[in-house]
Amino acid sequence: MSHTFVMQVHCTWTCPLRFKLFFFSKHLGHNIRGCRRESCNLYPSLVATMSTVSTENAAVTTQNEATQKTHHPVQVAKRLEKFKTTIFTQMSSLAIKHGAINLGQGFPNFDGPEFVKEAAIQAIKDGKNQYARGVGVPELNNAISERFKKDTGLLVDPDKEVTVTSGCTEAIAATILGLINPGDEVILFAPFYDSYEATLSMAGANVKCITLRPPDFAVPINELKHTISKNTRAILINTPHNPTGKMFTREELSVIASLCIENDVLVFTDEVYDKLAFEIDHISMASLPGMYERTVTMNSLGKTFSLTGWKIGWAIAPPHLTWGVRQAHSFLTFATSTPMQWATSVALRAPDSYFVELKRDYLEKKAILVDGLKAVGFKVFPSSGTYFVVVDHTPFGLENDVVFCEYLIKEVGVVAIPTSVFYLNPEDGKNLVRFTFCKDEGTLKAAVERMKEKLVRK
Repeated sequence: MSHTFVMQVHCTWTCPLRFKLFFFSKHLGHNIRGCRRESCNLYPSLVATMSTVSTENAAVTTQNEATQKTHHPVQVAKRLEKFKTTIFTQMSSLAIKHGAINLGQGFPNFDGPEFVKEAAIQAIKDGKNQYARGVGVPELNNAISERFKKDTGLLVDPDKEVTVTSGCTEAIAATILGLINPGDEVILFAPFYDSYEATLSMAGANVKCITLRPPDFAVPINELKHTISKNTRAILINTPHNPTGKMFTREELSVIASLCIENDVLVFTDEVYDKLAFEIDHISMASLPGMYERTVTMNSLGKTFSLTGWKIGWAIAPPHLTWGVRQAHSFLTFATSTPMQWATSVALRAPDSYFVELKRDYLEKKAILVDGLKAVGFKVFPSSGTYFVVVDHTPFGLENDVVFCEYLIKEVGVVAIPTSVFYLNPEDGKNLVRFTFCKDEGTLKAAVERMKEKLVRK
């Protein structure tokens, strides 16, 4: 009999049969609460069960409270311990908090072209919404191959030498993780895009750094010759260069190429700003004699078409290097957004007039920002490509780039990026900050006016 009551109590506790609970509480509740001898004897299992439930609930409550009060240290693998929240996230968060104009993070505040967005919408309506082929939608691989031939003169196999990735950042990761072994030596040019070092750390690479210094950020050829050796596995180049706006000259690229051939070194080139080359023409390293066979060329949709949120990128390489890239890509993302790939194939076949107009628009924006920064009192360094400008902030008397950028946000209402985060040795970048001009003209002019009004040289 007691067993039957226990089962009924369990059912009442878990099922919406409230009349049973009422029955027990009316006829047994006062005995249970008082725990008179006769009720304990009559319903021992019932009392024990409900007592246990009560004790367990109390224990859970106490445990939850203890958990809420305990602050556990964050956990991260040793290879990533030195890397904090990205500077772009930090500065953008401060911008929102203080209502600052964001000339820091490199994303446009205007939308991409209608014909590309309409192509994405049409692809979705046409049912192109399931997993794509891992290496890319064939139509996009073909478009990338066509565009690469038009830009460099090189004919590549779209199925064997083109790999579509989730943005250029994934192309970088797949290239490094697929082709670099722990202990391999890789050369970077500082300042560098922050994902380079982090991904090389994940791969266990031995990073060697050569610093490009203002005013022209030229490659120190003698230092490079002393650094590169038979022990060097790869060299990573970004041209046009983020954050400086530098474009590697043909002479610099030719010297690098000859050293790579001599020492059997691979080259990974990040060329996402190739259509934003202003003073000189962009030169792709893969197009130089003897270099295609040892080069992985990485690019993306976002910068050229103002669609950074789509995250469509790609890597172009000969089959023997593509194999490693694809092995890593398969286990990083496997495939990339299908309808956005179809739309990207349309974008890359845009008429030449689109790219001419793009460059003209950015030149106008650049002039607004550069002239404004000079008028404010910054020392502005030349920017031949990208949509970034680097300046010397020291005329305003603050101790380093991070302190200056925090002051600029909180007191002036404008966001810039401290460049020290782009160096292995932060001291090398403490006098420099980066502004972007991928904003509408009204935003750029408003930012300049704020700085003119509130920034004072010391």
